[in-house]
Amino acid sequence: MLAAGPRGKSEPMAQSQGVQLGTFQVSSRPLAIGGALMAAGAVIGLAGMAVSTTVVLIAAKRWIDQLETPPSELARQKWHQARAATQAGASAWQDGLATSTRR
Repeated sequence: MLAAGPRGKSEPMAQSQGVQLGTFQVSSRPLAIGGALMAAGAVIGLAGMAVSTTVVLIAAKRWIDQLETPPSELARQKWHQARAATQAGASAWQDGLATSTRR
């Protein structure tokens, strides 16, 4: 609720009853401790990510080493298969056009 002050202006009722609303103050020590804990947590999180990434990369390397065909060779084979299929499809399409125009 608002109460009329001595000059006729509206003031919060708490101020008219003698209670003063102070400025917003933050204690710096708990704030610094909180910041330090957040920084420590970030460092621990980064360390955990580094360990996890290392483990996954080592496992991937072991898996690749166990494959009969290296991934680069497998990709090369699939690329040649795709090129051959594309050429066969284009040839069939062109031969189909040639036979349909002769009719």
